[in-house]
Amino acid sequence: MKPLLAFAMLLLSMAGCSREPDDAGFAGLAETGQGEATVPFLQPGPGDRLSFPEDLGPHPQHRIEWWYLTANVETDGGEPLGLQWTQFRQALMPRPSTQDPPPPSRWPLQSAWMAHGAVSWAGQHWFAEKLARGDIGHAGATASPFEVWLDDWQLTREDDQVWRLQVPAAQWSYDLTLRLDGEPVAHGEQGFSAKSASGEGSMYFSLVDIAIEGTVTIDGRVLSVRGRGWFDREWSSQLLKTGQQGWDWFALHLDSGDKLMAFRLREEDGEFVSGTWIPADGKPVALAADDLVLTPDNLRGDTPTRWRLQVPDYRVDLDVAAPPGDYRNRGQYPYWESPVSVTGSHSGDGYMELTGYGGE
Repeated sequence: MKPLLAFAMLLLSMAGCSREPDDAGFAGLAETGQGEATVPFLQPGPGDRLSFPEDLGPHPQHRIEWWYLTANVETDGGEPLGLQWTQFRQALMPRPSTQDPPPPSRWPLQSAWMAHGAVSWAGQHWFAEKLARGDIGHAGATASPFEVWLDDWQLTREDDQVWRLQVPAAQWSYDLTLRLDGEPVAHGEQGFSAKSASGEGSMYFSLVDIAIEGTVTIDGRVLSVRGRGWFDREWSSQLLKTGQQGWDWFALHLDSGDKLMAFRLREEDGEFVSGTWIPADGKPVALAADDLVLTPDNLRGDTPTRWRLQVPDYRVDLDVAAPPGDYRNRGQYPYWESPVSVTGSHSGDGYMELTGYGGE
């Protein structure tokens, strides 16, 4: 989450806003960005519900949102390879979803966008970052037809169950076909995911059954890949509270067919833990702090790259480890983003994001 906070600070500077947000979290942004808006920012709460396909598209009356894909794939030679794509939207002024954006000729600055892409393979990590002003055509999103883009980085719908993701960068690129299966998984309370005991939170859902195939090109070498992915969708206006220092997040595909999403927000006087157990057969189960144990281990510098994740009620006791190498996304706001292997009571793979450690 820290990259999002720093991104918000950059955009507020772009907008000429004099007030800086609290470094501790998005709670410090609660009044920022209203400007001359005639409507307030909306804050999700436990009574809110998800709606499809509308919630695949943008939420211009919320301050921050993102579309996020991670993928664990293999080359034709059986080598594991990790992929990440994330696109963020930061609102500088709220706008109802029923209201059309201002015409591009006015050069509006109601929102700005940032995209991150990464490839992790054979102990190496490649990362790229893009920024764009909103509402003038360089970046945006639509729900129908579903599309998210920032210049030539594009996620597009080809039919009801097939998306295409194209992300070209200087040294690398990928062109992937995503085949969707299963219903969206609503996290927390029917989609409202609390991020603290005092009620801050977001609307959050995932698509967890995605078959992926395509090509990854690295320094001119074209690799055919095939595997599975995890897609997250999240939006809010006041995500974190003052005093929260960082975020540890995991999305795991287990070979049993079960899945696990888990996160920990580190606070000055403790932590806030939450997650979702997604059985191979049955409905997703929301996990509270009493249901889930996340224990860090094996520091690289001060970054914990190996973890023990336990869900005792489901006899889950996992060892989750990043491969050798440095997987920091070294953009303007560095953070750790790596594929992971899973051993212990279950085997599998997945992805891990860590923010707020060391110089991150």
